[in-house]
Amino acid sequence: MRILGIDPGIAIVGFGFIDKIGSRLTPVQYGCIQTEAHTDPAERLKQVYDSIQELIKRYKPDAVAIEKLFFNRNVTTAMSVSQARGVLILAAVQHNLPIAEYTPLQIKQAIVGYGKAEKKQVQEMVKVFLKLSAVPKPDDVADALAVAICHAHSSTLLNKMNEGKKI
Repeated sequence: MRILGIDPGIAIVGFGFIDKIGSRLTPVQYGCIQTEAHTDPAERLKQVYDSIQELIKRYKPDAVAIEKLFFNRNVTTAMSVSQARGVLILAAVQHNLPIAEYTPLQIKQAIVGYGKAEKKQVQEMVKVFLKLSAVPKPDDVADALAVAICHAHSSTLLNKMNEGKKI
């Protein structure tokens, strides 16, 4: 199963593709989509949309996992990130991909085992799980990979729960 993890944003969208084969997780490609600060907001959304469309076409994920927007004190930032999430989800839906959404608490719980883990702990665990030589930069990229790993772990758990229900 190939999973695309996304850390949404308007200035930087982190993305990470991982393959899950049995219990093994392998990084395929990761990076970020960046838009310029003084560009028209609609154009920035188009750039995010076009870029994620191209990545989906190139790496052909089986599922998309995206971080849920968590409370943000800056309403302007929250609105622009919400809009970016919308175009990212739209791109996935247009490719008929299943979408899973995870809160930061759920992601930290899945990666570190503790929902209030520090960002650095999550980044180090991403490095360990994917056998990377360094923590991916910028932070948004490591966060996107954490979302993908969270989904890999969650899908395994859901599959085991569903197997138990079979008669």
